[in-house]
Amino acid sequence: MWKESLAGVKSVELVKGLAKQLVFFLVGLHSISGEKVSRDLNLNVRNPREEMYNLYDKIQYKLFPSIRKDAQKEISQSFETFLKGEALSNLGITLLHGDFGASNILWNPETSMISGIIDFGGSGLGDPAYDFAGIFSSYGEDFFNMCINLYPNGTEIFERVKFYKSTFALQEALHGFENNDRQAFENGIKDYR
Repeated sequence: MWKESLAGVKSVELVKGLAKQLVFFLVGLHSISGEKVSRDLNLNVRNPREEMYNLYDKIQYKLFPSIRKDAQKEISQSFETFLKGEALSNLGITLLHGDFGASNILWNPETSMISGIIDFGGSGLGDPAYDFAGIFSSYGEDFFNMCINLYPNGTEIFERVKFYKSTFALQEALHGFENNDRQAFENGIKDYR
């Protein structure tokens, strides 16, 4: 379900219906606690604080040489504020999709119904806010707000969602750097040069 497809849905009620379907899926997925999953399945456990520290280290070491100085300062301030702040306190680790964006959400435009969620290769245990960052990044603020307002205690995860979303371009650039994918590197780093 690409952003352009969603923009083509003229009925606000149908768009709200799509938001409800996505949130219904995520509520079900995120209701599976880390404790239950680690007991029954062998999945990656993502420690959000540790994961973001590692990401920040890689960005500094691998990407900062290609990033202008003022952008380096903004990135550092954003990561340090997040990592030292309250956003990660009282964090519940749950099962998450891990790559919950437009390319992995299937829909039927004739019925305006979600027809499937694919690519669970990034699934694991982690912060449910990460899945909402995918929605925010894929569909923009208005649709994201519809979704987060339907999610139980959505306001509690809002700051984490915004932060994770802010890292996506850098993650794309890092992926490009580490995998010799020039296009991914350029796409991710273009706003930071």
